[in-house]
Amino acid sequence: MRILLIEDEPRLAETVRRGLVAEGFVVEVEHDGVDGFHSAVSGGFDAIVLDIMLPGKHGYDIVRDLRAHSIWTPVLMLSAKGGEYDLADAFDLGADDYLIKPFSFLVLVARLRALIRRGAPERPVKLTAGELELDPTRHHATRDGTELTLTPREYSVLEFLMRHAGMTVTKHEILRAVWDANYAGDENIVEVYIGYLRRKVGSGAIETVRGVGYRLESTSN
Repeated sequence: MRILLIEDEPRLAETVRRGLVAEGFVVEVEHDGVDGFHSAVSGGFDAIVLDIMLPGKHGYDIVRDLRAHSIWTPVLMLSAKGGEYDLADAFDLGADDYLIKPFSFLVLVARLRALIRRGAPERPVKLTAGELELDPTRHHATRDGTELTLTPREYSVLEFLMRHAGMTVTKHEILRAVWDANYAGDENIVEVYIGYLRRKVGSGAIETVRGVGYRLESTSN
């Protein structure tokens, strides 16, 4: 099993490399984001362990660009930051798993083996609803051919609505899918983001179903 480790801290990288080799992995190490990206593009790896804060090319940019190139090698991201927005951004951009430093080496190995067992995911199918098109491969959305500028959270709300186009979804369902199953904040945050999206995709595209939730129209008016 071949692993690409992209980590700019030499001592940590060597410790992880030695441990993985002892577990039977073949490990290639890169300490720079640019070199790491080129190695990842070359392919042949069963999984990639990717630090977020890297010189040359940020870890978020690496995973985003890999997915844009239709490279679906499983990616486990490492970060010293563990905020919910950091995790959400990593997953939104195409990461498959996430570990917060300092981490247990046993957990790292278990997560890697689980990712490798699952294998690389299939290429996502483009989603369409009326004049809207969303490409999960490129993390890209358009309306009538014009690119939409969306924040990661706006993109995630739109993707959820498009995967359920023509169906009425509740605020709770949106919160659970886009924020967190244990989110304890004000559920009216959903209304705020629906308002943001309406200004970008057109006020008539997302219908409010009184007392229930929201519905994205699946056909053009």
